[in-house]
Order: sequence, then structure tokens, then C-alpha cells
Amino acid sequence: MGELFRSEEMTLAQLFLQSEAAYCCVSELGEIGMVQFRDLNPDVNVFQRKFVNEVRRCEEMDRKLRFVEKEIKKANIQIVDTGENPEVPSPRDMIDMEATFEKLENELKEINTNQEALKKNFLELTELKHILRRTQQFFDEVFELHYSLNLLEESSILLDPNEPHRVAPLRLGFVAGVIGRERIPTFERMLWRVCRGNVFLRQAEIEDPLEDPTLGSQVHKSVFIIFFQGDQLKNRVKKICEGFRATLYPCPETPQERKEMLAGVNARIDDLQMVLNQTEDHRQRVLQAAAKTVRVWFIKVRKMKAIYHTLNLCNIDVTQKCLIAEVWCPVSDMDSIQFALRRGTEKSGSTVPSILNRMQTNQTPPTYNKTSKFTSGFQSIVDAYGIGSYREMNPAPYTIITFPFLFAVMFGDLGHGVLMTSAALYLVLRETRLIAQKSDNEMFNMVFAGRYIILLMGIFSMYTGLIYNDCFSKSLNIFGSGWSVRPMFDSKRGGNWTFDTLKGSAALQLDPAVDGVFSGPYPIGIDPIWNIAINKLSFLNSFKMKMSVILGVSHMLFGVTLSLFNHLYFQKPLNIYLGFIPEILFMACLFGYLVILVFYKWVSYNVHISKDAPSLLIAFINMFLFNYSDTTNKPLYRGQMAIQIILIVIALACVPCMLIVKTLVLRRQHMWKKHLGTQNFGGIRVGNGPTEDEAGIIQHDQLAQQCDEEPEFNFGDVAVHQAIHTIEYCLGCISNTASYLRLWALSLAHAQLSEVLWKMVMHIGLSSKSIGGFVLLAIVFYFFAVLTVAILLIMEGLSAFLHALRLHWVEFQNKFYCGQGFKFLPFTFESILEGRSED
Repeated sequence: MGELFRSEEMTLAQLFLQSEAAYCCVSELGEIGMVQFRDLNPDVNVFQRKFVNEVRRCEEMDRKLRFVEKEIKKANIQIVDTGENPEVPSPRDMIDMEATFEKLENELKEINTNQEALKKNFLELTELKHILRRTQQFFDEVFELHYSLNLLEESSILLDPNEPHRVAPLRLGFVAGVIGRERIPTFERMLWRVCRGNVFLRQAEIEDPLEDPTLGSQVHKSVFIIFFQGDQLKNRVKKICEGFRATLYPCPETPQERKEMLAGVNARIDDLQMVLNQTEDHRQRVLQAAAKTVRVWFIKVRKMKAIYHTLNLCNIDVTQKCLIAEVWCPVSDMDSIQFALRRGTEKSGSTVPSILNRMQTNQTPPTYNKTSKFTSGFQSIVDAYGIGSYREMNPAPYTIITFPFLFAVMFGDLGHGVLMTSAALYLVLRETRLIAQKSDNEMFNMVFAGRYIILLMGIFSMYTGLIYNDCFSKSLNIFGSGWSVRPMFDSKRGGNWTFDTLKGSAALQLDPAVDGVFSGPYPIGIDPIWNIAINKLSFLNSFKMKMSVILGVSHMLFGVTLSLFNHLYFQKPLNIYLGFIPEILFMACLFGYLVILVFYKWVSYNVHISKDAPSLLIAFINMFLFNYSDTTNKPLYRGQMAIQIILIVIALACVPCMLIVKTLVLRRQHMWKKHLGTQNFGGIRVGNGPTEDEAGIIQHDQLAQQCDEEPEFNFGDVAVHQAIHTIEYCLGCISNTASYLRLWALSLAHAQLSEVLWKMVMHIGLSSKSIGGFVLLAIVFYFFAVLTVAILLIMEGLSAFLHALRLHWVEFQNKFYCGQGFKFLPFTFESILEGRSED
């Protein structure tokens, strides 16, 4: 069937790698990405494997590079990405790389430490500068308060002649510092409560934000000074400042000393600023140089780490000179793997070639489906349901057509299809540039990965939009209408309509039986006159419901047919005779017959006898009830009763074939193989068992079965399993057919929602014919466009996508697809280039 219709043929191979060439050989295998290594040391602890020290060294180098990358991003420096894919460094280069990374890390840490210390010193000096500038104003205010208190005290002594001694004037102590601006209100309340109002606080905001050297963020602070009297209050004030993380600074008492200190602080700040600028310039130069090569370093280190991880999966022979590995690989790529091993051996300088041997095994190989950028999206849809079993039919090639088509049946609109196709074409035509940008937006990456799916969905939606003759809820009158009202009011032809009838009637019913009213079928799609018809919805209901049944039954019959190719490939004739044939007959006799009736009714009944056409639904129900005496529903054709009885009998006969006969045949085959069914007496064959040659073949099959370690035959389990499968299939034929009616429901919902959006939004802008109506139309069109994209394209499109996905997973793939395999995960370096380093 080819690699597209069935997974690749896989084989288990054994690799014999010389110790000196193993590193280079695994490197070459990682570049081509065609082998999946098996772990031959499952019972060995990870920390006890041979190359664990090399893995640790690679992890340490990776940690240092992550530190450098973090510093580069913190400095807002762009990491250079040239798209280069460097070769894997040799093992001897690891020492040089470790020394380079160690030197770079130590240099950056030393720069950061020095810079942090300088910034901390700069912050302290800046805060002290603001304190010295602000305190002079505070001292002037307190001096006035101090002077008024002394005058009050002297006046009290003069008024009291009995006072023996004059009290010395008040002497206030003070502390000055800086505190976060947001803590000022709480700080002030705490001082007032603890000191009972015996302190005087003055504060002023620092206009410019200050940089926190530890966090690197900007903080807003305020300068404060607290006046108090006595050592007890001084201790309380200092404890409160410590609790609120306020920084206290020494402040001279005299203005002259403060002026001299401010001059010295400004000089030191200028010197520190120059040193900080030089330090930052040096740090920028180091980081810019590292930014040019850090991506290449990452790729080299992670490739080395991946190689040593892979070597830890290998066995080492007793001579310690050869590594033994087992790999799964495609049979078609064996030559490429041989060439890769040869290149690795030559690169390492070894004279002993590496050996690749195919092995015979009973283990189930992994499933590998080769994909391109076009088919990868459809293969992902299939794999999301389940990884296919080894070598079974792959649904992805058929999904390429059926998935966008079923989506378009539900989404059919020419205008919306054009918009979707245009968006997908943009992604397809600019895919190279968009891939190079490497966006981190998860939603965009998901849409970009399915760009070809969206493109086909848009193209198919344009096709179904033409069939429905629906473009933004309006019909396209390309070929004119097949209906005419002229014969209805032409007096010469006996018509009974007049021009007054046409003008005075809101709705009139055309009669196709009148000659000249209906000229024949529309060339393609639906006649545009249905867009203004009152019974439009009834007509579309009937048309789309029958169309959904036809498409659903055809899709399921195709799925059952694909199961035949699985049975033929795996050489299971019993599944063909007692599985495929009863299944296809059961569905064809019931629902295939219903589809034939739909086409027969369309072809057999013309406009003159259509009123007497029987109901297909009632006829189908009467077929199951064997009710043929219903006079209200006449038969569609002669001999209908006999044919329908035969079809029902055939369908009912298929049920025990699947339910009972297959189970009994399986049991008889098992007993036949177990007891051989023959006895030889003097060369005379007794019984109906196999011949001697057949017995030899059966014994060989038994040995093969023992080697395969197949589970023992259990009649009860097989019977229950077959009963569940039969009941599920028979009931599923009914429920799955009904499930395809979602094609009808969502198609009508999309059309009605589009029509409502046109009438309730766009119709407002088109209702005005004045000059101002142009402005109104522009505004209304903006809202119409936004709602069309948001609701009809995105929301409705996602809904139709999910329903099409369900129809493929549940209704189509369960007819032939098991999906019980496991994916082929080759050892490849490509994931490192894509940023998935953990792979």
C-alpha cells in the first residue's frame, strides 16, 4: 500500500560500536534521526552507569550557560541566532569548554558582586546627600519651636517669684534617616503611640526614585528627622526605626559641618558614578561577546549531553572495547544508517568498522509514519486519537480529504471560506519567515502548525458555499433563476395572476406544474430564488438532512471497507468471512438501502406526482416492523415488500455470525491445534483431523505461538469480547448514522446565524440613503466585520472543527483503526534546534 497508507516496516537491529568510535557514531545517528535506542540496562541505577560523570559535566556546563543567558536577558541584549547547526565537539574539547564557561561565569559573578557593592554604596551616599540637603530646613523649623519654648519657660519663672532656681533651656536630640514612602503613615502613628506624643517628626519626599541594588527595581523613599529629649526616647525611636527598616545616617548638628559633609558626599558620588559607568560598560562588553556564541554553546553542550545519555543505554562487553546497542529503525533507511556509522568511524579515526545486524524478535515494533509539512497536521489529528498499531491502515491520507470536506459541509459559506483561505494562504506563503521568528505565542503556534488544514478547510468551504449558493447569507445570481412568474399572469396562457396581484401580495406561491414556470435544474448549487422564499428553511431542512445521511453512510461504509485491507495484510481470513462480510452486509442492507431509496425518490417522482410521494421515514420504520398494510404510505416501487424482507433477514442473519459463529470457530481452531484431532493406527488415519503434513505445520505453529508468548485461549473472555464488539457495531450503525445529522444541524445554524448578523447589523448601515448614511455604513461595517470574524469564523469555525474531529474519531476510525501502538521516537538533534532541549 505504500508508506503513506501504512506505517513503515520496522526492524530491531544490533549495533557493535568500538569504544573509541562510539561517540562519533552516535553523533552521526543523532544528526540523521532514524534510530530509536532501547535501554539495555533497565536494572542499573542511573548513577551507576558508565558515562554518568560525563553527563554531570554536561549538566554543569548547561547550568553555567543558563546563568549567562539569564544575565544577557536581564541586560536586554539580543541573543544572536544565525540558524547555524554546529557539529558535535569531540570529547577532548570538553575540558576547553569547561574552562571557558568557568572563566565567563566567575567573571560575571565578580562583576555583579562589585557592581552590587558599588550600587549599595552609591545608594547610601545618595540618601545621605538628600538628608543633608533637607535637614537644614528641618533645623530651622525646630529652632523656632525651641526658641518659643524657652520664651514660655522664662515668662513662667518671672510670673512666679517663689521659684528658687532657674531651669536650664531645653536641649533636644535627633536622629535622621530614610524610609520607604509607603511606610510613612504607619511609622508616624507608631512613633506617636510609643513615645506618647513626646517626639517631633518631620519628613519630606525624595522626588527621584532610587535603585535597589539587590532587586534592581526602582523604589520611592522619603527623608525624615525625629527630635526628642532624653536617652529613653532615643532608644525607643531607634528600635522603631529598626523595625520599619528605616536607614539611619549620622548628621552634624552645626550648619557648617553639614555643608562640609555635603560637599564631600557630592565628590564621592561623582567618583562612584564614574566607576559604576566603567563597570557597566565592561559588563556590557562581556555579555555582548557571550550573546554572539551562547546559542552555539547551548547546542554543543546539549548534543554532548544527549550522546552520553544514549551511550548509557548501551551494554559494554567484557573486554571493555566494544559497546553493544539495540535500536528500532525503518527497514528502508538501513543504508542511510550504515553510511552514518561509516562516517562516524572515519571521523573518530578508528580502523575497526561498526557493525549493524538485523535481529529476529517477537516484540511489537513502534509505529512510524513518515510525514511532510503538508501531511504532518493531519497525522497529528489521527495520532491524537491513538497511535496506530504496527502496520495497520493509516487513516491520515483519507483524512486529508474527508476532514476538510465534512468541516465545509457544516461551515459552507463562500464569503467565510474566502476569508479563511486568505488567512491560511498568508501563513503558507510566509511560512519560512514566520518559522525564523520563533514566536512564543502558543495560540499562534497551534494555528500555524495547522495552516495547511485551515487552507483546505477554506477551499472546501468555498466549494460548499457555491453548492449552497450562500455568501454572507446572500445568494449569488450567476446563471439567473430557473423560476419565472410570467406564465402565471399571462392571460393568453390561461393564467389567473395580474400585475396588481404581484404588487399587492406580500408572498405568492409558484406552481412548478404550470408550463414555463420552472425551466429546469439550476446549473450548479441551489437556485437563488430560494433566498427570498418563505419556505426556504423547510426546503433546506429536507435537502441537508438527506445529504447528511448520504454522506454519513458513505463515510462509514468506506471505513468498514478499509478494515478488509487490514485483514488481508495480517492474513486473517476468519476476520474477513465472519467479520468484514457480515458487517458490510448489515450496514448495506439497512442504511445503504435507505440511501438508495433517497436517490430513487429523487429520480422517480416528478413535479406532477410529487404530492403522492410516500414518506421515506415511515417506509423505513415499517420495514423494521414488517408493516406493509399502511394505506397512508404507498410503496415506492413494485416488489418492495419482498426485497425489504430479504434485506431484513440478511441483516439479522449477520448478527449471529458475528456474535456466535466466530466465537465457536475460534474455539474449534484452538481445540484442533491443541489435540491435533488425529490418531494413526498402522498408517491408517482415524477421525476427521488434519493429515500428517498438516499436523507438522500445526506443531510448528504451536512452537511459534509459545515463542510469541501469546496468552492462553479463554473461551469466556473471547465470547464476552465478541459479544461487546457485535452489540457495539450493530447499535453503533444506528447511533453513528444519527450522529452524522450534526452536518445538517450545524450547517443550518451557521447559515441562520449569518443571516441574523446581516439583518441585525449590516442592514442598519444599508437602510439610510442620505450623505450621512455613508459614515453610518462605515461604522456599521466595522462592527459587522469584527462580529463576522469573532463569531462566524473563529467560534463557529472551532465548533465545526471539533464536530468534524468527532466524526472521524468515533464514527469513521472505529470501523478499522485500533490505535493501540506506540510511537517511534528516534534519537535526533533536531529537537535541540527547535528549543525542546528536554527531549
